[in-house]
Amino acid sequence: MYPNLQSDTRQRTKEPLFRKVHTTAHRVHHGPGSDYSEERNARRKQYPQATRQPMHARRVLGRDYTPLFRFLLSNVGKNWSSIYSEALARLDRPDPIFWLVALREAERRRCVLVGESSYHSGLYVDETGTLQVVHSLLGPSVLV
Repeated sequence: MYPNLQSDTRQRTKEPLFRKVHTTAHRVHHGPGSDYSEERNARRKQYPQATRQPMHARRVLGRDYTPLFRFLLSNVGKNWSSIYSEALARLDRPDPIFWLVALREAERRRCVLVGESSYHSGLYVDETGTLQVVHSLLGPSVLV
């Protein structure tokens, strides 16, 4: 008789702004191998704990931030603080945001090369806190 209220009150989460593995590459595996967390609770420990600690942090391999760059370019002309907070909530780390966006005038670039052959328009935050494109007429015809 009554509609399912539980599905209406459920908050929907948005898609992350990165892909875990670059989807256009074929047969690329970025598995880090066996993890120490799987071994640390074994019944028999052959070595002391100090020698079993990893010497480096986990590597982040196979991240494609193209959805982030599309998101930033689609929100040009909007308030930077709201764009930044939404992007930060949907990312694994904040560094890729500033590959495109310059907060200071000295960091502004017309064109940004990300990866081997991915060119994107440079962005900056103006005095009013609005996200803007560095060079608005930049396109594929200008890059040739």
